[in-house]
Amino acid sequence: MKCLNFLKSIIIICCCVLSVSISGFKKAKSGNRPNIILVLADYQGWGDVGYNGHPVVKTPNLDDMAGSGLRFDRFYSAAPVCSPTRASIMTGRHPNRFGCFTWGHTLRPQEYTIAEALKDAGYVTDHFGKWHLGPVYKDSPVNPGASGFDEWFSSPNYFDNDPILSRKGIAVQTQGESSMVTVDAALEFIRENRSRPFFAYICFGSPHGKHIAIEQYKELYPDQIEKLQNFFGEITGIDMAVGKLRRELKNIGIEKNTVLWYLSDNGGLKWGIQGGREMKGSIYEGGLRVPSIVEWPGQIKNPGITNIPCNTSDIYPTFIDIAEINSENKHVLDGISLEPLFKNEMKSRENPIGFWKYPKRGNKVASYQLMLELLQKQQAGDMKVDSSKLELYAGEITKQYPADILPGHAAWLDWPYKLHRIRSGNNKIKYELYNIEVDPYEKNNIAGRVQNQVESMSCQLEEWMRSVINSLNGDDYLNTEK
Repeated sequence: MKCLNFLKSIIIICCCVLSVSISGFKKAKSGNRPNIILVLADYQGWGDVGYNGHPVVKTPNLDDMAGSGLRFDRFYSAAPVCSPTRASIMTGRHPNRFGCFTWGHTLRPQEYTIAEALKDAGYVTDHFGKWHLGPVYKDSPVNPGASGFDEWFSSPNYFDNDPILSRKGIAVQTQGESSMVTVDAALEFIRENRSRPFFAYICFGSPHGKHIAIEQYKELYPDQIEKLQNFFGEITGIDMAVGKLRRELKNIGIEKNTVLWYLSDNGGLKWGIQGGREMKGSIYEGGLRVPSIVEWPGQIKNPGITNIPCNTSDIYPTFIDIAEINSENKHVLDGISLEPLFKNEMKSRENPIGFWKYPKRGNKVASYQLMLELLQKQQAGDMKVDSSKLELYAGEITKQYPADILPGHAAWLDWPYKLHRIRSGNNKIKYELYNIEVDPYEKNNIAGRVQNQVESMSCQLEEWMRSVINSLNGDDYLNTEK
């Protein structure tokens, strides 16, 4: 009954759950819709860039981008590991809403993705690099093509140099530094489609382990041990690929009408520099806070830094708005549009951000082995894939999750406060509260001193968690068609 005293807080929850069509979009009003390029690194921590003060790593292109665009100083991944964050980008929804709990879990085919939304509005769409939301075999219901991409040149998980990638289900052996291979493929697509609005989603395999940099980039770090030479070298490889992408957009003459957004999928590794407490895998700040920059010369004319909290679920509604797509037939979103921020019209965030690390195990996706096997089979003339590898069951909802237990570690960020709700194995719940503005490393738990704040925020958090469970159990798909 105590939450009845916080009706206002619950109303806030209702206001911050946004809506968008799941069955179709009207085309944008403007005839000059912007091109959209989203570039995603793999496990690059907030501090693993030069512009955030890293004392060693060399990222001159990202530093230049940060100085000429909109730099997010308080940007969060929706989850502390890769697959669910990628799912939040694709859907604008917290990944627990459709069972993408942790690494190696998939999308549900019922989800209406940003690629589908843009495609339905007239964009040509392509995915490059790491997918990690399902198999990249031709007939899988959760491959990039089934999720709205006209073309795709993809890997089921992270990849190293000379990767084998799947071009719409056909394995292709490539040669070169992994990030540059990915950008070169994207640039081929961009040149071919420069006369029409396009969405290019570029996902690097770096700096995910094992860390294998090319010698040219390792040599930039002669004073480091070999492991760090490879780690820093992979980040420099990313930087060089981003630099080439930015230069070619100018050479082609489309940079002013192109949104270029760079970010990482979660916090970094133990030898990186995090943006707060802990690292990848944790929903403390170090596992969630990531580098993020947007360039859009035609619209973002004044470079700047924003401290407004934003997260990967915001990408979907932002792209919907900047493409001027009108929505119909409502579907729950967790993100908000950041277009007002791009226009310097957003001074704060009214909508809290929910995080929830649900206690589920990851699923191994051995990318290199899977792609090598596919390549060898196809070279031998065998084009069939074992149906057990296609994850044909991905859309089935066979389990109903209880809305009263709410297990695991969840958090509610209502700036400047962040409340942690930690449910232990014996079902005891512990709360931690931090003022992130003055305590970004979450060292000073003030929960015992501000009980009213804890009670109010915990009610909001639990109401949101129950909403997530309702989605997880399939309520969002009732009486709707994709």
